[in-house]
Amino acid sequence: MDKAKAKRRARNKRHKRVRGKIFGTSERPRLCVYRSNAGIYAQIIDDTLGKTLVSASTVDKEMRNEIKGSKNMKTSARVGELVAKRAIKANINSVVFDRGGRLFHGRVKALADAVRSGGLKF
Repeated sequence: MDKAKAKRRARNKRHKRVRGKIFGTSERPRLCVYRSNAGIYAQIIDDTLGKTLVSASTVDKEMRNEIKGSKNMKTSARVGELVAKRAIKANINSVVFDRGGRLFHGRVKALADAVRSGGLKF
């Protein structure tokens, strides 16, 4: 097995393990983070209803003009601030954090720290 396939398999294994323990409710929805090479996406999901309540990403209209192809930790932090602002506006104060099988460092950590500083608790 090549190295890329092993990394992908390990991430999927971590993701299944994390999702087995995390469930978003109406009182405390799930903050799901997806990171690709091109950008980062965050959405707050109520798993009981199966609905996305709030979302923000690097492809949003608000973000597209200010980032201009940048995919670094500053951009991730900006997405975190935006999702926190939208969540507070939608009366969401606390969430459970789903890192999507990714390790908690780099861009995922920058987004999480920005969400916390934006006023959400997890």
